[in-house]
Amino acid sequence: MKPTYQPKRLAVKLSSIGEQSVVKGHPWVFSNSIVKINDDAKTGDLAIIFSKNKNKVIGIGLYDAKSPIRIKMIHNAQTKVVINAEFFQQKIKTAYHKREELLKTQTNSYRLLFGENDGFPGLIADVYDTVLVVKLYSEIWLPYLEWILESLQKVSNAKTIVLRLSRQLENSSHHNFTDGEVIYGTLENEVVKFIEHGVHFSANVLKGHKTGYFLDHRDNRRRVGEWSKGKTMLDVFSYAGGFSVHALANGATEVTGLDISKQALDVARENGKLNDYSGVHKTISGDAFVEMENLIKQKKTFDVVVIDPPSFAKQQSEIELAKKKYKQLAELGEKLTAKQGLLVLASCSSRVTAQSFFDLNKNALNAQGRLFETLLKTKHDVDHPVTFPEGAYLKCGYYRFLE
Repeated sequence: MKPTYQPKRLAVKLSSIGEQSVVKGHPWVFSNSIVKINDDAKTGDLAIIFSKNKNKVIGIGLYDAKSPIRIKMIHNAQTKVVINAEFFQQKIKTAYHKREELLKTQTNSYRLLFGENDGFPGLIADVYDTVLVVKLYSEIWLPYLEWILESLQKVSNAKTIVLRLSRQLENSSHHNFTDGEVIYGTLENEVVKFIEHGVHFSANVLKGHKTGYFLDHRDNRRRVGEWSKGKTMLDVFSYAGGFSVHALANGATEVTGLDISKQALDVARENGKLNDYSGVHKTISGDAFVEMENLIKQKKTFDVVVIDPPSFAKQQSEIELAKKKYKQLAELGEKLTAKQGLLVLASCSSRVTAQSFFDLNKNALNAQGRLFETLLKTKHDVDHPVTFPEGAYLKCGYYRFLE
């Protein structure tokens, strides 16, 4: 597990704008903000950032030679710290304490580290029962990984640790890891079962998307499940059936999951079977926009409609197209929502702000001519804390039609 490169300390000075950003606690320092730095800086080096005038340390970050975000901050303060195993362990303990209330519910799956928002930029750690899945997005962590994994295991009490790698890390020559490698303990089955507010699920921690599942919508799934009792429900972009399974477990009479991936729908059906339910679980495989139009032509409506698409704006140039797609989904969703039904619209595109998303939903629904009320606007669950603007991506609106 030892890295091929041992990190060194770098002395860094920033532009006035870059310095202000660090002082305010922002976790990113872009390359164009760096005024002075060592010539031989390498990825993983400790970047000690000094103020321009008083020459005081104002923060510490990790240098990333391959990213326009050249320094990723791990300590935004003038207080003196030593970057060692204890430093990371304390940060992990702090993150765990933020999740303790969640773990008092019937839930044993949670995000222990949410990247920058918990002081670990480019690193995610999710717990599924006794299995900890760590996903790395940057080489900056390689020199410190042994310390971090040891602390994560101690704090979470995980029996198994699985390492997942981004595509960039998979292609890196600076380590000997493979994506999906079990680096601590053993794993009898790549599909791990866990519980979310009393509802049973499973995640493929070796091959599944991200770490195997999407934990951020947990509270929305619980709420939708409770509101679906005795009702019919359509789950668009259903993936592994998060909303569907909660609805079934809470007594929905009929649930239809719609997703382009047949494999995801297979997982959704299997997740459903992990729970006791008496309703009917249907699935439709196909393009969401096309299949929703088909359901409208068939004059189908549902008491509860959930539309939770993947990110439509992964880069700045895609924002306007993303907004058009969200507007279209709101319009389609309205047509599929029964009288006095509930429409739930979600977005995970960080580049489309919450205000913009909620405004375009309201305008799209107003244009349809049906009376409705906005019941709720929600954001991340408690294990996805947001500490800087770009860290916020999830938003979800609940709209109940009055006719």
